[in-house]
Amino acid sequence: MHADIPTGQLPTAARGAVAIISNRRGELLLHLRDDLPGIAWPAHWSLLGGGAEPGESPAAAIVRELDEEAGLPARELTELFETLDAHGSGQIVTFFSASWDGDEHSLPLSEGVELRFFAPEHLDTLTIPPFIRAGITRHLAARLP
Repeated sequence: MHADIPTGQLPTAARGAVAIISNRRGELLLHLRDDLPGIAWPAHWSLLGGGAEPGESPAAAIVRELDEEAGLPARELTELFETLDAHGSGQIVTFFSASWDGDEHSLPLSEGVELRFFAPEHLDTLTIPPFIRAGITRHLAARLP
């Protein structure tokens, strides 16, 4: 795994995790966040995930978050990289990838406004946190032959 964070920030910063979930058509599952005061990146399309609880690893956090937010089983998660959400939560966020081919409208969404699959070529029209957009772009570039 590759980290884009200065080493001095690793031990004390809060941790989080997000999942880039794709379907067999290559579309990515995005989550429209609530527009509420006090949350990072309100009314932005983002990835499912969230903050790690004290003592919880990013891998355990993403499994818990996927279940809590959308009832989504975490199968075959691959840890990708970590980066700093410098302008939002301030967390060091670990990115994971997974695939899922279900109907996003059937998921029991417990946070946020909507879940929807988007083709990568349509992502530039969405309001996405910069660190999430950069992570998605990095992941998609690594998948190219």
